Amino acid sequence: MSNSESATGPGPAETAPGMEPADESVRAELTRLRESIDNIDAAVVHMLAERFKCTQQVGRLKAAHRLPPADPAREARQIARLRQLAESARLDPGFAEKLLNFIIAEVIRHHETLARNDNGTRPAR
Repeated sequence: MSNSESATGPGPAETAPGMEPADESVRAELTRLRESIDNIDAAVVHMLAERFKCTQQVGRLKAAHRLPPADPAREARQIARLRQLAESARLDPGFAEKLLNFIIAEVIRHHETLARNDNGTRPAR
C-alpha cells in the first residue's frame, strides 16, 4: 500500500456502525483535503531540513570560535517572535512555542555535539 493510499483512502472509521458509507462527494472532499495535508506535511519536512542545514552551519561556526552552543537571549526573542506570528496566523501560540522549544533543544544538542567533535571542523552528518 502506498503512502497516499493509506493517507487518503477511506478507512473503516469513515462510516459509523449501521450507517451507509459516505457518499462520493464526501469521500472526494476527504481525499482532496488529505492530499493537501500530505503536501503541507512534505513542505514542513523540507523546510525543517533547510532550517537544520542553516543551524548546522551556525553550530560549526560557534564551535570553531568556542562560542556556547545555546544563546538564551536569541531563543527568547525567537519564541516571542514565533508567538506573534502564530497569533497573526490564528494558530495557538502555546503550540507554536512548544514546537519551537522542541526544535531549539534539538539544535542545541547538535551544537553541543559539534563543540565536542573537533571544534566544528568535522563535517556534519
